[in-house]
Formats: sequence, C-alpha cells, structure tokens
Amino acid sequence: MNIALIGASGFIGSALRNEALSRGHRVTALVGRPQRLEAAPGLTAFAADVLDTQRLAQQLAGHDAVISAFSGHSQDDVRDYFNRGSAAIVAAVKQAGVPRLLVVGGAGSLEVAPGLQLVDTPEFPAQWKGSALGGRDVLEALRQEPTLDWTYLSPAALIEPGQRTGRYRLGGEQLLVDEAGDSKISVEDYALALIDELEQPAHSRRRFSIAY
Repeated sequence: MNIALIGASGFIGSALRNEALSRGHRVTALVGRPQRLEAAPGLTAFAADVLDTQRLAQQLAGHDAVISAFSGHSQDDVRDYFNRGSAAIVAAVKQAGVPRLLVVGGAGSLEVAPGLQLVDTPEFPAQWKGSALGGRDVLEALRQEPTLDWTYLSPAALIEPGQRTGRYRLGGEQLLVDEAGDSKISVEDYALALIDELEQPAHSRRRFSIAY
C-alpha cells in the first residue's frame, strides 16, 4: 500500500513509520526536516507544512491512505495550532482525493465515568491539557464530516516506548484500564493496531481505543 504519513519523525509517527515499512508498505514521510530521517527501503521523505493546504494536497495525491500523526506539542497555543493544522490536513486529503484518513488521537476525550471525559477530571496534567482539548476538537470535527472515510485511534492514558507484544484490548469511547486500574500501551503496539486498521478496516468513520 502507498501511504502518506504526516509527522513521520515524531514519537508515535516514528513507530508507525517503522511498523508500516516492516510490512512492506511504501511510506511517504511528510515532516518538517526530512534530512533527519534515516534512509530505508520503501521510504521517501519530503518537507511539508500542514498549514499550506494546496501544497499538502499535491503531496498527498496518488496515495492509498493518509495517516496523520500531527500534533502541536511544540507550539505556544497547542490547541489552536492543533485545530488549524488538523483542519488543513482534512481539507488537503479531500482535495487530493485520497480515500482514507487515519488519525493518531488522544486519550483525553475518552470517558472515565458516564458523561465525564478524562481531560475534564481535576487530576488531568496541565501540561497536556491543550493537546487533549485539541484532540477532542478534532474528533468532533471529524464526526461532522459528511463523506470522509476517517478513523481515529485513542491510546491508553499512558503511551510510552516498550515492546511490540500484539497482546492488547481494543475498545470504544471509554478509557480502558487493567486490573490494577492502570491505563497503558506501548507505542509499538499502538502502531501495530493502527497499521492493522489500515490493512483491514474495521472502524470506518468512528473512533476506537487501545490499552493493555
């Protein structure tokens, strides 16, 4: 499959890039600094600005799917930048005529109790609140899309480097926790699940979640 991966050099984007390449997919990495990516079979890299919709649409054209691992963590106004960038990505995907968009989502919009989302709990870390609120905004915007075939994967509350085990649970709108009450997933297993979804779509036009 010919995949365009936005944010392919980031924390989750790098894991997605490695997982896709290991399965023989062709990956076009759209990043801020392509020179930082190590060459690999099946990988091409281009500099991209997600806010330049016209240019981005040209770069996305001809791909089978787009995976967005875009985030605004390095920006002063994370939520605003995340929203503007994500809207531009959606517009570019539609303009390019790419049939599918898979989005790396956040855990903040998952429910921890009826009507209560993780990001709205008092103990939610302030340093991640902007990106969590942005992730929730993006999900709601996708749900308003009339025709776009999108999928949004929310990780566990804690996603960190670990092992590619292939042993995890998939869920829906609720935060998944283990018997100890912890919500964790490795970035490697997250990438595995999202590339599985790419290859065998099971969550068209909806969000799903993952955790151990």
